[in-house]
Amino acid sequence: MSETQKRTDPPTDPRDGFHSGPFPKQEQKQPGLTALMDPKPDHGELGYEGRGALRGKAALITGGDSGIGKAVAIAFAREGADVAISYLPEEEEDAQDTADWIRKTGQRALLLAGDGREEAFSTRIVADAVAEFGGLDVVVLNAAYQKNRESFESLPTEEFDRVLKTNLYSLIWTARAAVPHLKAGSSIITTASIQAFNPSPGLIDYAMTKAAQVAFTKALAQELGPQGIRVNAVAPGPIWTPLIPATEWPDKLPTFGQDTPLQRAGQPAELAAAYVLLASDQGSYISGAVLPVTGGKGL
Repeated sequence: MSETQKRTDPPTDPRDGFHSGPFPKQEQKQPGLTALMDPKPDHGELGYEGRGALRGKAALITGGDSGIGKAVAIAFAREGADVAISYLPEEEEDAQDTADWIRKTGQRALLLAGDGREEAFSTRIVADAVAEFGGLDVVVLNAAYQKNRESFESLPTEEFDRVLKTNLYSLIWTARAAVPHLKAGSSIITTASIQAFNPSPGLIDYAMTKAAQVAFTKALAQELGPQGIRVNAVAPGPIWTPLIPATEWPDKLPTFGQDTPLQRAGQPAELAAAYVLLASDQGSYISGAVLPVTGGKGL
């Protein structure tokens, strides 16, 4: 190895570099807002550097206002994509901030406010994105809702309905509307969860929907593969997003993520590269896969 080839910087220790201690007890009402979180999540605002992997592409991200969706939106824009994000009206402040980061890259941002539990909205966002960008290349089905359940027998039917409508119905409606607009080289990415494989009793309904999303991903990948359209999922572990303090388990926050082999929760920014890989030509032979980003916690 020549002098110029020698490594000058030590490798980054994955246990460090992001928040690694306990999280203060805190609680929010759904859907949760970034401004109220302590500490603030890292979405890659200052750290993510694009390399043009998605240059010229157009993407739609459901739930793209905050958390994982926001990190993916920022990364996609820095990789050269125009980005549309859907979100609930009460998340407008987060959505505007995400749009600002997208536009700072010189890419176009489209904000789509509404409730994914309504079929008309979940379908319309596809048409709106296509009309704005002239096409659609990447669809990230990321919107989700979860809440801690004291017990299975106390799970209210209306809450079960909300979880299924948000996590499954809206996903089907948006994907179904998007497929006719996708061409060879396009990509659909679902945000699944470690809960699909290692479910927590208090998140039984959420875990059920995440397992269904894995089945959706694998089945649709088989159907669309012959058309040159890839379908994959990312399965996050414990990630510090507004969904966590809004889950109503404040007593668990001091140890949130501490049970992973890396002994900390992940930050949204740490998932961005996985979505970029699956959305880009660099992942051209990856389809029907579930990519875990869990801090070493097994699926």
